Amino acid sequence: MKITVVAFASASEALGSSETSVELPADSTLDDLRQRLTKLYPGLADLWPRLAIAVDGVLSNRNPALADGNEVALLPPVSGGESPARVRVDGAPIDAAELQQIVAATGCGAVVLFLGTVRDHHQGRQVKALSYTAYRRMAESVLETIVAELEAQEPATRIAIHHRVGNLLPGESSVGIAVAAPHRQPAFELSRLALERLKREVPVWKMEHYSDGEARWREEEPLNPQVIISAGSTSS
Repeated sequence: MKITVVAFASASEALGSSETSVELPADSTLDDLRQRLTKLYPGLADLWPRLAIAVDGVLSNRNPALADGNEVALLPPVSGGESPARVRVDGAPIDAAELQQIVAATGCGAVVLFLGTVRDHHQGRQVKALSYTAYRRMAESVLETIVAELEAQEPATRIAIHHRVGNLLPGESSVGIAVAAPHRQPAFELSRLALERLKREVPVWKMEHYSDGEARWREEEPLNPQVIISAGSTSS
């Protein structure tokens, strides 16, 4: 089947044109198109985390099946400023007010905000700092999957997850999860599930720096292999 790809601003520069056509097998999805485009236009690789994608004029943050004749638009942030990202892995401080604003909706009567902060001790040892590192492209892809699946589990919910990388001191937040739902029970439950899945599935690692000068990676649980395979097959 033939898919028309239209691109704007920095995305059009990466493609070398504002429009192109891509041939895909009949059962292809949006992620299959992203993989094909990345192979054809390597300059897109670093742009995917910044791009919104629309299929036939409708924004999509999931992985829909494509059909012959679909138009897929690659949309960089507009010049007026980026909309706050619902999923983010970077060095920016966690902003609780921003997270709450991202998920706010008039149909939601409950907003649960979870902030994971750096402790100054672990197993009896004094911790002076934590260093977080991530395979960012895969981490954000897996977080997008987690958000999409949890939102599909409970209608009318909205979830945002931000994870910080870099060096953090005790008291600083390393992760923020905001969940808005029509009622409090699903908001609390989805917040818990989001955190548990993040810890199991997202490729983020931390090193503890102790007051005695020693530093040690905290690698306690293997990543879920099914998630690694899935995210690897749809890497953007």
